[in-house]
Amino acid sequence: MRPTRRTPICAGLAAVAVAATLLGAAVAPLSAQYPSDPPPAGPVKALPFPDVQEAELPNGVRLLLIEDHDLPVVSVRLSMRAGQRDDPLGREGLAAMTSELLTKGTASRTAEEIAEAIERVGGSLSAGAGADFFQVFSTVLSDDVELAFELMSDVLLRSTFPEDELELVRTQALSVLQLQKSDPGALASQAFMRGLYGDHPYGRRQTEASAKAITRDDVENWAATHLRPQGALLTIAGDLTLEQATSLAGRYLGEWGGAAPRVEYAPPPAEEPTEIVLVHRPGSAQSNIIVGNRATRPIEDGTYYAADVANKILGGGTDARLFMILREERGWTYGAYSGLPTRLDGGYFQATAEVRTPVTDSALVEMLHQIRRMQTEPVPDSTMAAAKGYLVGSYPLSIETPQQIAGRVANAVLFGRGIDFVRTYGQQVDAVAASEVMSAAQRVFKPDSAVVIVVGDGQELYDVLSAIAPVRIIDVEGEPLAVEDLTPTAAALVLDPAQIVARRDSFQIVAQGNPIGTQVTEMVLDGGELTVRETTNIAMAGMLQESEAVLSMEPVAMRSVDQTMTFRGQTGETHLSFADGRVTGSATTPQPTGQFEAKDIDATLLEGVVDQNVMAVIVPALALAEGASFTLNAFDASEGTTTPLTVAVAGVEDVTVPAGTFSAFRVEITGGQQPVTLFVSQETPRRVVKIAPAGQPIAIELVQ
Repeated sequence: MRPTRRTPICAGLAAVAVAATLLGAAVAPLSAQYPSDPPPAGPVKALPFPDVQEAELPNGVRLLLIEDHDLPVVSVRLSMRAGQRDDPLGREGLAAMTSELLTKGTASRTAEEIAEAIERVGGSLSAGAGADFFQVFSTVLSDDVELAFELMSDVLLRSTFPEDELELVRTQALSVLQLQKSDPGALASQAFMRGLYGDHPYGRRQTEASAKAITRDDVENWAATHLRPQGALLTIAGDLTLEQATSLAGRYLGEWGGAAPRVEYAPPPAEEPTEIVLVHRPGSAQSNIIVGNRATRPIEDGTYYAADVANKILGGGTDARLFMILREERGWTYGAYSGLPTRLDGGYFQATAEVRTPVTDSALVEMLHQIRRMQTEPVPDSTMAAAKGYLVGSYPLSIETPQQIAGRVANAVLFGRGIDFVRTYGQQVDAVAASEVMSAAQRVFKPDSAVVIVVGDGQELYDVLSAIAPVRIIDVEGEPLAVEDLTPTAAALVLDPAQIVARRDSFQIVAQGNPIGTQVTEMVLDGGELTVRETTNIAMAGMLQESEAVLSMEPVAMRSVDQTMTFRGQTGETHLSFADGRVTGSATTPQPTGQFEAKDIDATLLEGVVDQNVMAVIVPALALAEGASFTLNAFDASEGTTTPLTVAVAGVEDVTVPAGTFSAFRVEITGGQQPVTLFVSQETPRRVVKIAPAGQPIAIELVQ
């Protein structure tokens, strides 16, 4: 028997090593098996977009159909050339209110019946008024498309604009307007549009006066005048044939007739050298900046597409220059962006940022520099490729559904870009060269004749902004201010002592009509001093606040504020002393994150300053009368600053609360972080019977 040959272990390992060596010689490393760079992109092709079929109704409606049977869904969009630009002077907001009311009742259906009919089939029906166009929309399953046409026809031709619905829309509009007074972004936008367009309708906005002036007759007459078929565009996308579409449109819109009048508008103001409009918002810790100008982007010579690329590079996302520099590099803002909104009478360019007050001037200088850089520096190839790649790659995502398709096609036609715009947009963008981007930036961006809006604390900002460009100051209502108006002025506070009496008032706190908490206010008079004690308890939110404020009455002057708040298991305290011309102490306030923030307080105390905690006691003792207006300097412990608040009596109305029905002054307080309305009983001694923060579903109502 022959002996078995054994291979030593070490020899086996050596064999494996040799095999590995030989294999390695034959097989390249993994890194060498794959290319290090992606292959070059192929040519951008036109989107595989369905043909757009056309027809015209006898009454002048142009019908466009994008037929697509992949899904049993149809989206219908009817667009009329009428919008906010057609609001009469003094009735600003009329087009928007008309659109809100269009679906709120017809001769044969109530608002509830309209909503039930469309919701029963899982569809949608709505109307909206933009700057230039009034539109009615509906999306349904294809089996229910006749219902969509029936309802659209009913609301368009037979809407009754019920009076009670008008009052509800008016109340909502007034609430939004009140809230906008404390929204720096809204204030900046309003001032910007006014600066761009002046007396042209684009520059006007709804006000409380115009909202209150609008009547049902105004709504009915506006709809009868402007919602006409001549020049209207009916865009349909989805599971429908042209024969079906024209048959339905003729059946339900055939009786509609007439043409809307063509109105001449005041031209926008001529361009001027760059000026900064400073909207004074006292005590603001941040500044909202808008830089921009009117801009046209002709489609014919390619400026439209090149400007899109330029905007994408400058501020069209979180990878754009404004965002990367102002936020990522400098840490000045949470975001900075730019855009190119379109209007029939000329669109505009805007760049925006919200920054801390101390860096406002630096941020504005940087924004202007980046705009000029687009005009003077060639864009690197890598930046061009990234910007165009994003625009080309993301565009198909905006035309996936029938609703999106109908919207894109309608906008392309309404703004004169042509039907093929949707299909060829990607190709046109991909063909843009770097030189064309620079040329478009020179044509569309105008940093040397820009409208610049800064909303912030004018006292902190005026001098540093004046070093950049001339500064014009306005208040949040748009009224002009002088430099000396930026400094709060001291004034003795005059109160009617007959309105201040010892008492104890109990309130309920309600959210959407449901009680969620309580508030008890007690006033004690003792030897010329008024002590106000208040306890607020919202158990469901884990919030309990107890405060005590002391005032001397002759003359009226704050003495102290002591407050303890428990919120979600955390406790914060505020202790302030008002003496010797200063406010000193410490304050702890909850932040939006739920955490408490503590700060030391040491600020100048002007004569007549009161703490915000006692506003509900002070206001009833003012000389209230319809149309009266006052300015109160209020100390805000959360900011450590004194802010002049506007206290205006907007009227008298009956208010019903659990304690009864009262004839009450409607007193609107603006200028602080949150506008609020106090309803103050007329009978002496006056008392607050209801407190309503603007734009919130919360109210505080007197119980006893």
